[in-house]
This record gives sequence, C-alpha cells and structure tokens, in this order.
Amino acid sequence: MSVKDPSNKVISLTHRREQKIGTAGAKTKQKPTTKARVIAITSGKGGVGKTSIVANLGYAFTKMGKKVLILDADLGLGNLDVLLGLAPKYNLSHVIMDEKTIEEILVEGPGKMKILPASSGIQELTNLTRKQKINILTQLDQLIDGVDVLFIDTAAGISSNVMDFNATAQEIFVVVSPEPTSITDAYALMKVLSIKYSEKVCKLLVNKTTRPEEGREVYRQLHLVTDRFLDISIEYLGCILNDEKVTRGVKSQKIVSELFPETQASRCFRDLARKISATPPVNLPKDGSNLFLRHLGSD
Repeated sequence: MSVKDPSNKVISLTHRREQKIGTAGAKTKQKPTTKARVIAITSGKGGVGKTSIVANLGYAFTKMGKKVLILDADLGLGNLDVLLGLAPKYNLSHVIMDEKTIEEILVEGPGKMKILPASSGIQELTNLTRKQKINILTQLDQLIDGVDVLFIDTAAGISSNVMDFNATAQEIFVVVSPEPTSITDAYALMKVLSIKYSEKVCKLLVNKTTRPEEGREVYRQLHLVTDRFLDISIEYLGCILNDEKVTRGVKSQKIVSELFPETQASRCFRDLARKISATPPVNLPKDGSNLFLRHLGSD
C-alpha cells in the first residue's frame, strides 16, 4: 500500500521512525530479550466473547501489579476501544499508512493498561502485505520492553492476518463456547495452526458455560479429535461462567471486572489471571533473540 503526501509528511515520519528503530534485521538483533509475556487470544468463530475476555484478563493483570499492553489485531473490525468506552483519535490504520508510529496511537484503558486500537470498516486492512506486517511487528518489538504482558486480540477465523499474529505469540489461547459450531470452528483453527504453522500447543478457554463441568466436557470433545487427527496438544485453561452482568457491562461500555468486581464472571477472570501468572510461558525466545525476530526473519 503506497501513500502520497504532497507535504512530504509521510516521508519525514518514515525517516524518523527508521532512525529510531533501524531495520528488522539490524537493530533488533542488538536489543536484549524482552521480559514481556506475549499471549494471542483467538477463536475460530466470532461472537464467543473473545474481546471481552482479553479486556477483563488485561484488567485482572493490572490489579496484580502487572503492566499490560493490548493489541487489537482485528484490523478491519476492531471494537476493543468501543467495549472500553474509549474514543481514540488514531489507530493502527494510521501506523500501516505510515502516518503515525505505534507509540503515537497508544491510549490508556481501565487499570492504566495500554491499548493499541484497531480500525473499523477498512476492508483493505484485513489482508496486509508482508511489508506492512513487518512494519507493525518491528515497531511493536521496540514498544514492549516496559511491558509485563502483551495480549494480542486477533480477529476470528483463519485468515492470514489472524494466523500471522498467532504465530508471533509465545502462547495461543483458543476461546470457544459450548455451541457445536464454535467447537467445530475451534478445531478448524487448531488444524491450520498445526498443519501450516507447526504449532504444537494451544490452551483452551471455554466461555459462557453454565457450570464448570460443561467447560471440561468441551475440552474433552476437542481433545479426543485433536489427539487422534492432529499433531497438536491442548491444555485446558478453564472456563468463564455465564453471567448476565457481562452483558450489562458491554451495554455500559465498561468491563464487568471493573463494574461488578464480585460477580461470578469477574471472579473467574481473577482466578484465570492468577493461574496464567503462576504458569511459565511455553515458547520463550531462545539464544537472546527478540520476541518477533523469528517471525520477521521468515518474512
């Protein structure tokens, strides 16, 4: 995607950014390995509550004293800012168009977590070029040094954008609801991750369950088919119990963990955050490499 600017603003901005971060292959190799834990939260089917989970988990981590950054990676239909009642002036489309740097689009959300908002209604952004992906990941790599946890809220489905953002993460959390269509689509997502991206481990989070046993049953069903047909293992993270206060929070543009901290869904998010924090990440960068170096090199 090329952008022409008669005022030469784009050229000067790009030059400043290149001076600051260098190329993907040079400057990034000299930067120490980041301490940030990077988790992609994804789903095969839309409407399973993935973005709500990202926001509430991020908030729960801030209450544990962690510095949290959330990347809304649903580039064409981003709505994390709407869920949080934010009105950012700029978003990732301005980064992709070389009009702003990632640092310049950061906004603050509940609990002082930082948000990188996506755009909405721009179809061209649903299929980024490799150069555009490298641009985003290179800048993101420079931003996360002061972050404890980076959550990547992907779009639903199995598009190349979704899969590439999943591939950059240390851990992939697959969100599923108890409906048969959601379970089927979650399997399809893990199939692509296994066959085309050589992912070996996914963690399963079941949302909107009526009781804990229902979440474990969804895990059992998926574990049976993945164990038989795919070279990928599933770890069960847990479930988020169905709670009408989540819907009330969405309508108020407030996350349930902030608005109703003692409701059952909020307790589930706190328990889940503690469980994640107590478990080391699966795929840490090796040999002093940067977080995104392997992915950038493959492009």
